[in-house]
Parts: sequence; structure tokens; C-alpha cells
Amino acid sequence: MTGTESWIERAARLHPERMAVDSLGGAVTNAELDRASWSVADLLAAEHAPGARIALPLTAGVAFAAALHGCLRAGAVAVPIDGRLPDEQREARIAACDGILDRGALDDVIERSTHDPPAARVRLLAGTGADRDTPAVLLYTSGSTGPGTPILLSRGALLWNAIGSAAALGQPPHERWLSAMPVAHVGGLTVFARSAIGATTAVVRPRFDVDEQVALLMAGEGTITSVVPTMLGRMLDAGLDHPPNLRLVLLGGAPITPELLARADAAGVPVAGTYGMTEACSQVFTAGAPLFCTEVARRGELTRADEPGTEDPARAEEILVRGPTLALGVADAHGWLATGDRGARAPDGTLRVIGRLAETIITGGENVAPTEVEAHLLAQPGITDAAVLGVPDPDWGERIEARVVLSPGAELDEPALRDALRAVLPPFAVPKAISVVDGLPRTPTGKLRRIDLR
Repeated sequence: MTGTESWIERAARLHPERMAVDSLGGAVTNAELDRASWSVADLLAAEHAPGARIALPLTAGVAFAAALHGCLRAGAVAVPIDGRLPDEQREARIAACDGILDRGALDDVIERSTHDPPAARVRLLAGTGADRDTPAVLLYTSGSTGPGTPILLSRGALLWNAIGSAAALGQPPHERWLSAMPVAHVGGLTVFARSAIGATTAVVRPRFDVDEQVALLMAGEGTITSVVPTMLGRMLDAGLDHPPNLRLVLLGGAPITPELLARADAAGVPVAGTYGMTEACSQVFTAGAPLFCTEVARRGELTRADEPGTEDPARAEEILVRGPTLALGVADAHGWLATGDRGARAPDGTLRVIGRLAETIITGGENVAPTEVEAHLLAQPGITDAAVLGVPDPDWGERIEARVVLSPGAELDEPALRDALRAVLPPFAVPKAISVVDGLPRTPTGKLRRIDLR
């Protein structure tokens, strides 16, 4: 058996009794997870060649962790399958794989795990070293504007994400990362990789339950957690207030309003805004600064002949990313990933996301980023959720309209709301119509499904 030490093997050697995964379905130490992953890897190696794609129709927990690290050890590609998908879509993704590890098979394998590695036929492929370009995980983008796209992440991308995240956020030895993000989403998946690489603990739940999350944090359970703004808002509404051990909330996936930040600050909840994407293995920049292993630029800032600059003002603001966290096959010949997102530079050089290029609304020849208008709507009293869209218009090409969700007891005063928006937005960006709805279509991770808005 050849290869360098795997991530979970190293964690087990350094801290064998430290909890690796703490979940509703049980908890395992690093040593126990190491043994279980050996058994899973042995099972896979007996049936599949390295590179096989293995469907994991699992939620966050011990079984998923054993399956993930077993795939890494056997050289297989883990393909988490989201159980909330429509049956036809879920079955199609499973059918595209070479094999499957379901909960029944994994429970039996984990139960039979022994102290020693079970067989020598496992071809150990490590999470570090020369195999950094080896495919490790296949994920699908969230599909907020259409069907999801398959993205293949390498071992090196997962490793550099963990290193860059730890450098940006810190990583105390007894870190406990609380996550209720789906494991089929890059934000949920990378918690397992980071925790193994850092020999820390992943405290995971299969789904987001606001009362449970608040109770865990108020009991001192999590030192760090990652959520989207709607989740944080609901947690604050449910009583999250000065959680004793929480050192940071990593907040991303949607616009972050000043009002939400002010509420978090008043409740003693430290927040770090982040921008990331599946194609870059989660985080790209945090608090406006890129991870130390990552380069970030706007397309119009790159004008040298050997880089993808542009004379097109419509794309000059597009955010480009380059670095070792990029997924396989997504970069151009110069190593840049075109994100499809628009960015703006602050005077101090930090970057913020304006919105998707594809979502830009063109009204009367003016470009409007719906996320900016939504952020200002969410800053108004009584509005708990908002969506802005462009509706075909014979005079303007598109006209701006808004859909808002009101807090209980609130009423819509449309003229007053428009006056408030005119104070912070150019006239062409103020919605021509604002309507109240009961709810807005969102992905499981909280992103607006703009494809469904109309």
C-alpha cells in the first residue's frame, strides 16, 4: 500500500480521542472515523476502480463522514445526492454514478469496523501531496437561475480551501463548526473536509431548524457557524443573544443588509461576510479580502495582452478568480474563472458583490442589479424578505417590480416605501410596482430562485 497520510488518518494520529463528527445520529472520535473510513474504502476498492463516481444519498452525519473519507481513501469520487430533489432528478443523478453507498450499507460497514485497516487492496490516495489534482467530489450548483451544473472538485481544492479558510477566520484547536447546510451543497460539504484537515469537530445537523440552532448556540455548542442572511435573521428573531462560545458567524449566499448587521452586533453575534461559489470550493473572499491562496480581480482591471481584459463596459465589472481552490476544468487558458458576478471596489481596495450579470435588469438603457434594490428593501421596517425582477415593458424594455414579504402586523404603504427608496437609489432603479406575497421561492440554502419569480 502506497501513498501519504490521509486527512482523517493524520487527525486520528494526532488527536485520536477528539470528536470528529457530532451529529443527531451519534458521534465518533477521529480514531473511530479513521477505522470506519478504512472499512468503507476496502468495500469500494473490492468493487470499483479508482475514479469511480459513488452516489451518497445521505444527510449530514457519521455515515456521510465515513463515506466521504472512504471515497477519498479508495480513490473514488464522492457524489452527494440531495434528498430534497424531485424524484426524477435525484434518480437521474444516482443513475449517472458507478455505484452507491446508502445508509443501510454504511451502517453495516461502520458496525463491523475494526481497529486495524481491514485489507491491503485499498489503493490509498492521500488528501495531500502530489495527488492534489485528483478528482475528489462532484457537486451540483444550486440552480438559482436554472438547473444545476455538475462541478468536479479536486483534493487540492478542498485542501487549499481549508488552509485559506483557517488563515482568514482562525482555527482554535477545539473548534466546533456548527453546520445545518446540506452536504450536497459546497458550504455543507467543506465543513467535513476542513474539520478533518484541522483535526477539529464538525457539529452537524441534517437540516436547519431555527429553534434547535439557537438552543445549541445558547448552550455553548458551536464556536463558529455558517448560514445565509435569512437564517441569521430567523435566529435573531428566535432569541439568539450573546451566545457564550460563538466566536464567528460566516455569512454569505445573499445580500447582507446594514440592518441585519446592526441587529447581530446588538445581540453580541460577530459576523464575517463572505462570497463564495461551488466552482471555487466555497469561500473566495471574506470581509472583502480574498483568501491568501486566491487572486480576485474585475475583468476591466486586467488589460495586459495575456490576461482576459475587456473593452466591453457591460462586462468590465465581472469578478474573476484564480487560485488552487478552483474546480477542475472551470478556468480559462490564463487560469481565471469568470464568475458571472458583478463586483465593485471600495476605496480601501476591498471588493463587494453587486449581483449576477445574467440577473442585471436593463430598463430604459440603464443597468440595475436586483440584489442592490433588494438590500434597500430589506432595510425598510416591516419587510422580512424581498425580490426584485424585470418585467417586459413596451416603453422601457424592462420595468422594475418588487415582491415583498411583510412581518406579522405590518402593512404596505407603497408611496412611502417608494419615497424611502428614492432617497438611496437612482430614479430608474425604484420599483414601478410593489406587491405583497406570502413567501418567495428559495433554494435549500436560501438563495432566491429567480427562475420561479414570475
